[in-house]
Amino acid sequence: MKALLIGEYREGKLLDTTYELCGFAAQLGGESAMLLVGSEGQLPDYGGTLYLADAAACGEYNPDLHKKLILETVARENPDYVVFVHSSYGWDLAPRVAAALKAAQVSEIVALADGGFEVGCCNAKMRRTVKPATSKAVLTIQAGAFPVTRPGGTPRVERLAAEGSGTLEFVGYEPAEAKGVDLTRAEVIVSAGRGVGKKENVPVIAALAKALGGELGASRPVVDAGWVDHSHQVGTTGQTVSPKLYVACGISGAIQHLAGMKKSDFIVAINKDKDAPIGEVADVLVVADVLQFAPALTARLAK
Repeated sequence: MKALLIGEYREGKLLDTTYELCGFAAQLGGESAMLLVGSEGQLPDYGGTLYLADAAACGEYNPDLHKKLILETVARENPDYVVFVHSSYGWDLAPRVAAALKAAQVSEIVALADGGFEVGCCNAKMRRTVKPATSKAVLTIQAGAFPVTRPGGTPRVERLAAEGSGTLEFVGYEPAEAKGVDLTRAEVIVSAGRGVGKKENVPVIAALAKALGGELGASRPVVDAGWVDHSHQVGTTGQTVSPKLYVACGISGAIQHLAGMKKSDFIVAINKDKDAPIGEVADVLVVADVLQFAPALTARLAK
């Protein structure tokens, strides 16, 4: 198998998610090459072949031109898979490339499966296995689903010329307007998951957050149920956080949530299920009923 990895470069910097592509390629096995529209001064730690186009010449994002560069590289490398991160860049380019190649597209892959790929379904509560039916396939991987892997070495750079202008003009990035709580600045976050049972139990988790001098967070199911405002959501569709302490209360550990908090310095998970996926990233897993343990811990902290 051979994969062409599409790196990401934004606001003059190589994004760390590029190395998650390397983690995916390592699990896939076989050969890989990388394409980056970036800068000579921001080359990845990647000892393979790197196709490099100058972002200053063709823009950090220009869908028509970037697609053209990708298709040119596909013609040179003949990969089995063209792989993007499931980001706004990948969302937009992957279907364009798949349509041009007349190839299958598999989106938001969270794991490899026998002869195929695992993707989320039923609002990420379940997984299904997808096997492309075409000789080539375009893939996007869920951010945080695969390990950050730095292969090391100096890349063998093949330069690509940026020709043409495309039909869209890239004018820059505009950050989303901050609303509600900014969890990215919190040093301690205590998050409520579906395991708290109902909206009336959320104050138990909020009390623990206050006792620890932190902020209340929440998983997506809690927000979707209307128990907590969206501004408290942690995960790929909420806020990505890296506090000194993260306490997950009744959170099973869906990939989308883990991607938003697994860079926390220290993670404590409270869950009745000792086999919950959150235990794989937690430094401490407390196997207990969160509605019994959290009040007891809050009372102890108060002393």
